[in-house]
Amino acid sequence: MHASQAVELQHDCRSCTLKHQGFFCDLTPEAARDFDVIRSSTMYPGGTVLFLERDSFRGVYLLCTGKIKLTISSRGGKTLILRLARPGEVLGLMAAISGTPYEATAETMEPCQLAFIRNDDFSRFVHKYPEVYRSMLCQISAQYFGTCRQIRNIALSASSRQKLARLLLDWSADGKETSEGTRISVPLTHEQIAECVGSTRETITRILSEFKNRHLVALRGATIVIPDRSALAAISGE
Repeated sequence: MHASQAVELQHDCRSCTLKHQGFFCDLTPEAARDFDVIRSSTMYPGGTVLFLERDSFRGVYLLCTGKIKLTISSRGGKTLILRLARPGEVLGLMAAISGTPYEATAETMEPCQLAFIRNDDFSRFVHKYPEVYRSMLCQISAQYFGTCRQIRNIALSASSRQKLARLLLDWSADGKETSEGTRISVPLTHEQIAECVGSTRETITRILSEFKNRHLVALRGATIVIPDRSALAAISGE
């Protein structure tokens, strides 16, 4: 399903109850008023492709709720998930700054609310409010370091077992600490997890089963509990 099929929402960002520490979530009152004029808020169902890798740049998307996967693909059809975008992130910043096509494909993984800002409107907005550049720099830096971690995980890990262990440890940094261990939500299929580490679905299923039998993880649907992060870190080689 493409973005044009989504249903428009009426939403005032100045009174937003979904605020996160994101790009447009801490604007001055004047900037917030101008932002309300240029943004178009929309609720997208899961599986919506916002833009494709190498598509011409049209504008940026601010993610308000939900999760979005960013992927790149080879000519042979192999897909790699670069990262999962979370609320507060802006998608398309690199293309906005460089004037190049989108560098990855963005697809919603669940129902998501986003605000879209057209290319020309975004350019005028950041020129009018230079303080926004600092937020742009922080977001791009975070996205760059996240991509570097992903490349390091895939290129420098000796085995798929190490890659998966490092991926789970990265995700657990944002997990919830419980009496059972670190609880993380993983809204991905085994095939999609394989796309995060450059492996195959069969290999990921086998390694997760091994981790479960060794009590390194507990699998509960889309939730994974890590009882002892240090034990998993020993597997990862970190």
